[in-house]
Amino acid sequence: MKLIVKILFLFLIAMLNLQCGIYGFRGNNPPEGIKSLAVPTFQDISGFSEAGLKENFTEALKTKIIGDNTFIIADKNKADGILNCTIINVKDEALVISGNENVTKRKITISVKVSFENLKKQKKIWEKQYDNWGEYNSSDISFSARATGISTAEGKICDDILIDITSNW
Repeated sequence: MKLIVKILFLFLIAMLNLQCGIYGFRGNNPPEGIKSLAVPTFQDISGFSEAGLKENFTEALKTKIIGDNTFIIADKNKADGILNCTIINVKDEALVISGNENVTKRKITISVKVSFENLKKQKKIWEKQYDNWGEYNSSDISFSARATGISTAEGKICDDILIDITSNW
């Protein structure tokens, strides 16, 4: 009798594991026919003077896409789809002010406009604006602290773009 109970228990556990493997929170339904993406270097019309901003943003997005394994990165001539991205605004503002009116923490907010197009059908799939932020300590005199805030905002925006290109919600 104990053997039958153990077998039924193992069978039940196996069935539950199979059910969990099928369900997910992300739709993971990229547009039909798009298996490869071109991601040209971001345009920057923000007027914010940060060396390498558009190149770093481009590489961060490509890295996220490659890590997700939904799409292959390809040249525009060979890709099924393209993401045209433009940095439209970067705002660096005080977040925390200490007793002596010294700014101890700053917030950097970045806005990016993204157009997702199907190159095979010559059709725009969607166009959206993404806004996100990162913070950094301004008591640190070096620009590396600001770079940390920018990197945080970039990562959040790239995550949002990835979710939207891989999901049909």
